Amino acid sequence: MRAIWKGAVSFGLVSIGVKLYSATEEKDIRFHQVHREDGGRIRYKRTCQVCGEEVSYDDIAKGYDIGGGEMVILTDEDFADLPLTTSHAIDVLEFVPAEQVDPILYNKAYFLEPEGTATKPYLLLRDALTDSERVAIVKVALRQREQLATLRVRDGVLLLNTMLWPDEIRKPDFGFLDEDLKIRPPELAMATSLIDSMAGDFHPDEFTDDYRAALQEVIDAKVEGREVVQPEEAEEAPAAAVDLMAALKASVERARAARGEEPAGGGAGEPTPITSARSAQQKKAAAKAPAKKAATRKAAPKKAETAKKTEGTKKAAPKAAEKKAAKKAAPKKAARKTA
Repeated sequence: MRAIWKGAVSFGLVSIGVKLYSATEEKDIRFHQVHREDGGRIRYKRTCQVCGEEVSYDDIAKGYDIGGGEMVILTDEDFADLPLTTSHAIDVLEFVPAEQVDPILYNKAYFLEPEGTATKPYLLLRDALTDSERVAIVKVALRQREQLATLRVRDGVLLLNTMLWPDEIRKPDFGFLDEDLKIRPPELAMATSLIDSMAGDFHPDEFTDDYRAALQEVIDAKVEGREVVQPEEAEEAPAAAVDLMAALKASVERARAARGEEPAGGGAGEPTPITSARSAQQKKAAAKAPAKKAATRKAAPKKAETAKKTEGTKKAAPKAAEKKAAKKAAPKKAARKTA
């Protein structure tokens, strides 16, 4: 790595000489603009819109547009009078808990290396930051601009994170923020279940830039003169579902299947709050429904038995009457025989 800046960290009355290195690098594949016919590089000329002449770098100044077609021109002499061009100090302002710094403020990261005899105070500041579990809020002048930054420890090295100023953060202004749209508790519970089913620990090395890898494969194939192997098409995202609950439930089942877990209705997996609530309601309804049917079925034989008894009573009534008549007639016959 090559140092891009040299200065000192002002820590109270202690000054720590440091070198600044870019901590990150973009891995984008860069291209040149070329002529399609012969591959020649495309060059741009710096021309003046007023006189039409080509302008060299030595004749270029910085202009600030104040509107109305007027321009204020600033030369190198104007910038030379500013303190930022010669200031090579990282001034520690205060120490704050790391969680109080909103990540949206972070801009660019740099490693700091101790220079010369500054190793011991450098290690002292590093260990003190680690023990305090805080980050240092600092000001630094980089690239002719004063910037707010933080100092924290990463892999045993002091890391400088430049930050945006608060007025450089845009405020979200969207219409849906003013809408009175309520989220139902079952929907929130299902969404929480989806998050739980996809929860894990973040390991950056597990993720890759598939597009850059595919593009590099195309370039390598061009160089070697072989055919380009088309990568497998990624699964298309499903269309927006009208039923939000159905989409959430399907997402939960899909996440569980990806982890090799049993589906929510399979018995082994834990049911989601929504499915467990629905299944409880269904069980109650099912328990009530057979009871009514059974009662209806049991009532039918009773009616049949009652009908049979009624028919039996009707048939038995004439027989009883005949027996009574026979008993009454028997004495009369006996009397006639005696006479």
